[in-house]
Amino acid sequence: MKKAVIIFLVLIAAAFVIGLTLQMSSRSFDENDHSLNSPMDADRPLAWSGGADSSFPLHRFSAWERLETPTAQVMDWPMGTQTAGLAYNAQVFSAMNEPRGGPHLGDDWNGIGGRNTDLGEPIYASADGVVAYAGMPNQGWGNVVIVQHRLPDGSLFQTMYAHLHEISVSYGSVVGRGQRIGNCGNANGVYDAHLHYEVRVGDGIDIGKGYGALLNRKNPTEFHQSLTAPADRPTPSVMAIHQQSQLASNPFDVLEMKGNIQHVLDILQTEKKEGK
Repeated sequence: MKKAVIIFLVLIAAAFVIGLTLQMSSRSFDENDHSLNSPMDADRPLAWSGGADSSFPLHRFSAWERLETPTAQVMDWPMGTQTAGLAYNAQVFSAMNEPRGGPHLGDDWNGIGGRNTDLGEPIYASADGVVAYAGMPNQGWGNVVIVQHRLPDGSLFQTMYAHLHEISVSYGSVVGRGQRIGNCGNANGVYDAHLHYEVRVGDGIDIGKGYGALLNRKNPTEFHQSLTAPADRPTPSVMAIHQQSQLASNPFDVLEMKGNIQHVLDILQTEKKEGK
């Protein structure tokens, strides 16, 4: 009798869990479901940009991934010079844009010519780190790179580089501050060319939205200030120098990173036909 009661209670508990799971999964995403402290405290991932599907869900970093993350001692700006020369911030963090859903969650960087004059301009990693995401989550974001970094106190933060024309790094790659990670783009013609740049804090990432509740987004200008080298004494990243020297010693890695293998093969094939 006692065994039958236990089995009955277990079945009821299992039915309750299954029902709750189905109910949660059937609801549409709503930012009101999520904690304002951090998306890591939320009961489910944030809504995706533009309502489009994304192949990258919320990801929490393991203890091992945290230990492998390089420490960011200094931060530079990702476009133009180290101190953002030859570039300007066209739409600052938290600028209100009601038609798009609320405050802007990053900075929009442009080359000094504006419009599409900066299409293809190099985009650099702001600090030493490891690539946590590289791909195209949806058409609205275009090509995106997210680099994870560790602060000297051990806490994690990420920098996000969106709307890229092309990506020059892959998931899991260690990158140095000032290392080229892609090119400025326009999300395949969705916008005029610019870099959407974000700084996020926490031990997990998702793609999220470009406008809306601030959650774990930080003002990039304020965040950079505590990790910026004096303007008259920019310091090169030892990690970036090492990475570049490694690539220089193996040109095939450079070809693979830039996706130029097929281009080289086409050139060789053309020269063969022309009898060169």
